[in-house]
Amino acid sequence: MLKELRSVLALSWGHFVIDVYSPVIPAVLPLLIATHGWSYVVAGLLVAGFNITSSLLQPFVGWLADRRGVAVPFPVPFLIASICIGVFGFIGSYPVLLICACLAAFGAALFHPSAMAMVNRLTRTENRGRLTSIFVIGGNLGFALGPVLAGLAVGAFGLHGLLFLAIPGLLMAGLFGFLLPAEGTEPVKRTEEEAEAGGPLSLRPIAMVVGVGALRSWAIFAAVAFLPTYIHATLDVDLVTANTLVSLMLVAGVVGQYVGGSLSDTYGRKEYTFLGLVASVPPFILFLMTDGPLSYAGLLLFGFLLWSTFSVTVAMGQEVMPGRAGLASGLMLGLAVGAGGLGVIVSGVVADAFSLDAALATLLVPIIAAALLTLFVPYPWASFGRWLRSGAQ
Repeated sequence: MLKELRSVLALSWGHFVIDVYSPVIPAVLPLLIATHGWSYVVAGLLVAGFNITSSLLQPFVGWLADRRGVAVPFPVPFLIASICIGVFGFIGSYPVLLICACLAAFGAALFHPSAMAMVNRLTRTENRGRLTSIFVIGGNLGFALGPVLAGLAVGAFGLHGLLFLAIPGLLMAGLFGFLLPAEGTEPVKRTEEEAEAGGPLSLRPIAMVVGVGALRSWAIFAAVAFLPTYIHATLDVDLVTANTLVSLMLVAGVVGQYVGGSLSDTYGRKEYTFLGLVASVPPFILFLMTDGPLSYAGLLLFGFLLWSTFSVTVAMGQEVMPGRAGLASGLMLGLAVGAGGLGVIVSGVVADAFSLDAALATLLVPIIAAALLTLFVPYPWASFGRWLRSGAQ
């Protein structure tokens, strides 16, 4: 048990570091727009390029982990992501910046499915939920703190300050081998039970769960991409404060994921996903319609509720694809997220054509669509089913 916990903690630390880099580009978009004179669409393409690249690669990496037992040398993702983000502020060419964004996404894509498959291999039924949550929360915290670190770096040194963000990744690349026990670096091996479960399966359930995740990811990434600019301009606060508010929203989402995962174990994953998505709508409207503390409270509650459904749908994806933890993780953490990244482009078009306020208001559409699609996912109702059966009796 201690070896398993140590391995998962090491993977969680790695998840923290690799996910620090994911929200950096959205966090510095206001400076990039001001420096280069880009439109919202052009700026949004950098975020979309990162997310789409990651989405295309993660399922393939997960498939290799499940079917071929291929393990990615873990220092490699940290080196790629940290270097590409670190040099971002020194590049003036948009095509080169786009390449750097895609390469940073490549580093993230190498880490996530392999690490998640390793967590699945290291855990047992009785401790899988708890240890998996430790791994997921590490990434959530990194994603939440990324905008703050980016804001502090560019606030002090301009875009060149992003070079300092390369330090955690470079350190992790050198130290990860010492943090992860030797058995944690072995190729992923499928158990006999997993091998038997790896036969043909229906694609409809996972396709619909991925659809729910993609619609939610549209709302998440468009919010992360454009909220710093919106808060900076509309609420008249400095960039560091704006990014701090977005990070607090993401931290609220971290708490929400733990709460949501626990509640879904008791009341059902399908039930919680639907109710969590629906419940996130009123707080976001409150944020857009008010200002001051009430607006901030709405933003935090929105983050708590919307993000609380994330780990729940990842679990749903793994449960409808038994024996394929890596592929399911790649689809939910990669394809669904990247497909949602396309929505950032749509939101950018709306912002250019109308206003940033209008672009944020239309994020209610994918959230509501995701909630409705959840109702039709071929996944069993838990508490709703029990209530219906008890009522029939």
